[in-house]
Amino acid sequence: MSAVSPTSLGKVAVLMGGRSAEREISLLSGQGVLQALRARGVDAHAFDPAQRPLTDLHIEGFARCFIALHGRFGEDGTVQGALELLGIPYTGSGVMASSMAIDKVTTKRLWLADGLPTPRHVLLKQGHFSAADVAAVPAELGLPLIVKPAREGSSIGLTKVTDAAHMAQAVALAAQLDADVLCEQFIAGDEVTCPVLVLDGQARALPVIRIVAPDGNYDYQNKYFTDEVQYLVPCGLPAGEEEAIGQLVLKAFASLGCRGWARADVMIDAASRRPYLLEMNTSPGMTGHSLVPMSARAQGLSYEDLCLAVLATASLDYERREQ
Repeated sequence: MSAVSPTSLGKVAVLMGGRSAEREISLLSGQGVLQALRARGVDAHAFDPAQRPLTDLHIEGFARCFIALHGRFGEDGTVQGALELLGIPYTGSGVMASSMAIDKVTTKRLWLADGLPTPRHVLLKQGHFSAADVAAVPAELGLPLIVKPAREGSSIGLTKVTDAAHMAQAVALAAQLDADVLCEQFIAGDEVTCPVLVLDGQARALPVIRIVAPDGNYDYQNKYFTDEVQYLVPCGLPAGEEEAIGQLVLKAFASLGCRGWARADVMIDAASRRPYLLEMNTSPGMTGHSLVPMSARAQGLSYEDLCLAVLATASLDYERREQ
């Protein structure tokens, strides 16, 4: 990794908090990033878009933004679009890639079009499905299956349905958070995640992490507020499997047009050992429980240097088109 001069990065806003269901986690991520950048000599400042207008970024002379927002109004292309209009470079994917990646169904459609494996699914679109449609999903996808909002993260609103009688309740929970509900084939096997980081202009897969959660339940509480989940890095998979997952995730990153950094979640079928892409997180968590810093550490990259490397990739969509 090429050395980055902190002073060359100018005045930096760490965008955190925001208005999504993941606000609490975003504040934890943002504070971690803020402290790390300051420790490396960056002129970094906290900025909560839920409390201040984004136009203040321009008025106060910010040179770039580190987006530590998660979920809607931060990871979905909306803030990215505002920063494009303000002409302030930002970390992570651009407007279109962000808006596509936050939508799990659109993501699946793109991956399938590019021949990348992802679990089978049924989309229940608001106003276009009935109780009979909900009841028919288990017959199509099999049990158990996963029900979740089409555009949320951190496993918020997610239910693993093991009994068809619980379908309506699971759909109702997901529908409280999103108009569209995604029902997805459950892949039994190893749960892994693989970050991507652009270093010196090249997207690179970082070490794969294998996740072992209590009773296989890697939910919001276990992700952020308990120490019961095991994160295995080295992941313990055969070398060939880990390499294949890294290559698959790089293809998934490119398929969506992502940039800067991201993290893909993958399930490995226990019987076939085939990996299936679940989703791409374009503004990954940076808390004490987060996975990108854990993976980076396994490759010798400290939390502070990771934050600096991500910040160095800040750019604008139109700048990339004009190159």
